[in-house]
Amino acid sequence: MKKPIKRTWMIASALTIGMAVLTPLQAGATAVEPTNGVTVQIEQQISGTIKDINGDGINLKGKDSKNYYISFIKFSEEQLANMNLVEGHEITVEGNLVEDYSDFYTFEVYKRVLPKEVTEEELTKLEKLFNEKIKLHKELSNEMTEEEFEKKFEEIKKISEDMYKILKPYLLANWQPVTFEEYIENYGFNEKNIVIEENDKKQLKVIYEEWVKLEKDGQEVKANEKYDELHKILEPYIDDLYPPQTFEEYMEGKEFDIPTETLAKLKTIYEDAQKAEKAKNDELAEKTWNEFYEIIDPFIKPLTFEKYMADFDFEVSEADNKQLKQLYDEILKLDEKEEQVKIEEKWETFNKILDPYFKANKEILISASKVTINGQDYLPQ
Repeated sequence: MKKPIKRTWMIASALTIGMAVLTPLQAGATAVEPTNGVTVQIEQQISGTIKDINGDGINLKGKDSKNYYISFIKFSEEQLANMNLVEGHEITVEGNLVEDYSDFYTFEVYKRVLPKEVTEEELTKLEKLFNEKIKLHKELSNEMTEEEFEKKFEEIKKISEDMYKILKPYLLANWQPVTFEEYIENYGFNEKNIVIEENDKKQLKVIYEEWVKLEKDGQEVKANEKYDELHKILEPYIDDLYPPQTFEEYMEGKEFDIPTETLAKLKTIYEDAQKAEKAKNDELAEKTWNEFYEIIDPFIKPLTFEKYMADFDFEVSEADNKQLKQLYDEILKLDEKEEQVKIEEKWETFNKILDPYFKANKEILISASKVTINGQDYLPQ
């Protein structure tokens, strides 16, 4: 039962647009007309409960029952630490409505982390490149062909490289590499009682210091080669640090009713696939994993309709629920290999019924300019 997958992961930031009229922060707040034709206010005041915390932002369930994503990108790490954000706590936020996740990351925000030595002329070039990069990002579309998407992605990558060329001299000048001892310690070998042999350690230290010197000198190609040399020696120790998951660990907790003979065969194929991965034989690894999943897939019990729907943060009407359940049950009965076209058609119908619910519950994006939590006000520094 494979649900047809759209490339939404490619364009996630281009999908969320404010859908509703919100309460203005103050009388006379300026109104704007977004692309979807719904008039909203630029300044908003939102109160609600923190659903979860995500980096420098939170998902918020507003007192108006709407879903929000609040970005704190204008605030410092120290301020965020002082806010002590906790799931389930109430919070009040004031800020601007934005249409796209990329709108949170303005050039003014980006500029804050740039080296102070960057000249005005370079800032002008960087701002132009930055805005072009954001523009291209917003043009990414789920309707693009793979070729169109790759072309656009390469354009974005080229701009990133051009920005790095401007900043590279400053970044290298300000770079303070850690000592070799600190570098090795950061891997966490000691925590797993993994001891690096003395000869390897001596060789690694020499290579590390050569790599640092090449990086400082801006010899990027040679530095990358030296780093590959470093990693080659470290690789067996890293393998010990992060051992691959055993077949028994993979199967733990899974409710499969698999015959003993099939289970033994699966274990052999699973271990063969891991060996192919370790040998960097990508073609063999892919072939072996495909064989593994072809055998195990028929034993995987699909979710019941009720469990599938429980993942959504909304309830559907009784009539829609009845229609969705019928479609879901029909999909489960179809043979995946022989009737893939019918399965995809039914998923399309299924998704069309759900689309209005997704739109109604879509997160409204707010870039915070004031936060009130536990009676304490915070403004961007």
